[in-house]
Amino acid sequence: MTPSSFHPLRRRFVAAAACAALFGGTAALAQPAAYPSKPVTFVVPFAAGSATDQLARALGQSLTTDTKQPVVVDNKGGASGMIAAQFVAKAPADGYTVLITTNTTHAANEHLYKKLPYDPVKDFVPVTGLGKGGQVLVVSAAAPYKSVGDLLAAAKKAPGKLSFGSGSSSSRMAGEMLKQLAGVDILHVPYKSNPLAITDLLGGQIDMMITDTSTGVPQVKAGKLRALGYSTQKRSAQLPDVPTLEEAGVKGYDMGYWFAAYVPAGTPAPVVARLNELLAAATRSAAAKSFYETAGSEPWTTTSDELARFQAGETQKWGKVIKAAGIEPE
Repeated sequence: MTPSSFHPLRRRFVAAAACAALFGGTAALAQPAAYPSKPVTFVVPFAAGSATDQLARALGQSLTTDTKQPVVVDNKGGASGMIAAQFVAKAPADGYTVLITTNTTHAANEHLYKKLPYDPVKDFVPVTGLGKGGQVLVVSAAAPYKSVGDLLAAAKKAPGKLSFGSGSSSSRMAGEMLKQLAGVDILHVPYKSNPLAITDLLGGQIDMMITDTSTGVPQVKAGKLRALGYSTQKRSAQLPDVPTLEEAGVKGYDMGYWFAAYVPAGTPAPVVARLNELLAAATRSAAAKSFYETAGSEPWTTTSDELARFQAGETQKWGKVIKAAGIEPE
């Protein structure tokens, strides 16, 4: 039997099948490979060993386990995170270059510098929040201050005489917010890092500081520093007996730090959604849990839109504190 002698219905069926095979095959070829199909790079704006670096490595372990793809952590420290942020902003928008960062690059910098080499909103797609933490107000164990009230009373009695140190934007802004909300004048002393400020606090060169828990808590537990208050509106699990600054009488005080993930603007929505899913799962991994416990922070995940809204609110808050402190952009 020749093809021309096929029943008309049979001929239509064969033609339809051939058409489906042709276009189905073409569609299959057009489908992108499942993400991730190659190594992923986590770019960190701070040095190896920093809290952000430790978190990135913990999350990377989980992604590698889940996807069988290597995760490379690339530390591009310096310039308050601007080097790393600019690098990721200009990277291919394919989901394989991810910025694991903090409020420094995406809330504070635009108020601290006249010109940024990146736009914290337009150049990125928010993926998810990764964690939140607070800071602790500490004084030397030899200091006479037993409470936040004692410290503020001394500051009001002698305006400008007491001093606070800071070695990060979060630490600086936490001190400035305390001054503004409590109505006190305390001299700011800048340091290159919080550990350096701690050294002078222990030596009596400065009177107080508000520092990250990973730097301050070990000194508190060793009996070298006294913790007077915690910077967020929820007490620290590491220092459950230490009141929040709001509980201690500084109404409205809430100044924490946060970690989040961003990818370059233009990254396809399905890739962002898959990365969000992978990172959310990674925050629940054993390695991440160990980091959160050690650093005194807690996991915090969001949708892309939720992170965008949160970032906008934080940027406004930081800008208000910086402006009120009279800090001129560099």
